[in-house]
Amino acid sequence: MSTAATSLPDRNAAEAAELALASDASSPEVRARRMRQRRQMYVGQVMSYSLGASVLLLYAYDGAVSMAVPSLFWFGGLMIIGTFSVLSESGFGDQFEDHYLTVFQITAHMALQLVFLLAVPAVGVAFISVLFLIFAFGTLRMTSAQAMITWSLATAGLAFVFLASDLPIGLPVATRLERTASMLCFVLVIGQCAFLGLFGSTLRKILYRRSIELKAAYQRIEELAELDELTGSYNRRCIMRLLDTEIERSRQASMPCAIALIDLDWFKRINDAYGHPIGDEVLRTFAITIFANIRPTDCFGRYGGEEFLLLLPDTDGEAAWRMLERLRGIVADLDWSAFSPGMRVTISAGVVTLRDIDTADTFLARADSALYSAKAHGRNRIATG
Repeated sequence: MSTAATSLPDRNAAEAAELALASDASSPEVRARRMRQRRQMYVGQVMSYSLGASVLLLYAYDGAVSMAVPSLFWFGGLMIIGTFSVLSESGFGDQFEDHYLTVFQITAHMALQLVFLLAVPAVGVAFISVLFLIFAFGTLRMTSAQAMITWSLATAGLAFVFLASDLPIGLPVATRLERTASMLCFVLVIGQCAFLGLFGSTLRKILYRRSIELKAAYQRIEELAELDELTGSYNRRCIMRLLDTEIERSRQASMPCAIALIDLDWFKRINDAYGHPIGDEVLRTFAITIFANIRPTDCFGRYGGEEFLLLLPDTDGEAAWRMLERLRGIVADLDWSAFSPGMRVTISAGVVTLRDIDTADTFLARADSALYSAKAHGRNRIATG
């Protein structure tokens, strides 16, 4: 005995997960998936009513109920399913957030069970057991408010049956056939409740997997928002935020901190002589070279144009100068002629260490002054300040 099961849990769960993450619920693709999912649900409900009617047919064959009961039960279920199928095919439900019209479906199915409970109390327990299946189905779709509404309606209906009437509600077990039918009644309800449980479990797993994918996508977006598109280094906003953080950390830990403002020498001439595409490749190659030769704790970002900022945590002035001098030599020794014959690229840098009175602005201003000094003394050199 069952009335509200769905079918194909894996596929339905996948579609439900897609709909849960869909950005435009009114798009034709989403509407088509919703309609396909509802059709599958209605097919499952028809199968459920058919199984329920088969059990009632066993009772009728043994004489426990009239032969008309199985047919009326089946046709009653089909009328409910047919009504909601018509509404579904017309797109009526798509105008609501709950396009399944869950409360109305559950109420209709509960009403049918209560009608047959009053009409055929001899097998009333069979109809009551179906209420558990109906609510098991509803929990996959209902909000807390909808659950309260349907629970209240079910309570009112059951209160009327049990308190306002003296009907002898029972479950026939007098003969072997009746016992078989009663067993099947519970077996089918339990089985379909388990089926719905698997549906819910599959849905949760798919939604969890989609949430992981969505989280990874958001993380990628955040990374892209922090990175310079051309060089892959931190962009100015991010490197400035990291500078503020490093200044605060260095002061709290009483550790040295150094920065280097690096400039590619005569970069405008490179663009003018070889073109901007070659200039972009020079910037990329320079950034990759720096990344390959700094420590994991160092932070490297594009400060603007051909200027880059290198943060050197836990590094004093002498160590910072040696590191930048090493980087200068590496850049100068690269075979830049691979981009264009005769090309040569060098860098100049201003290196400074953090002072007690420094702010981020004064720290950078001193690095910029040191960089200016390196340029003024012929470029391709490292100056300290």
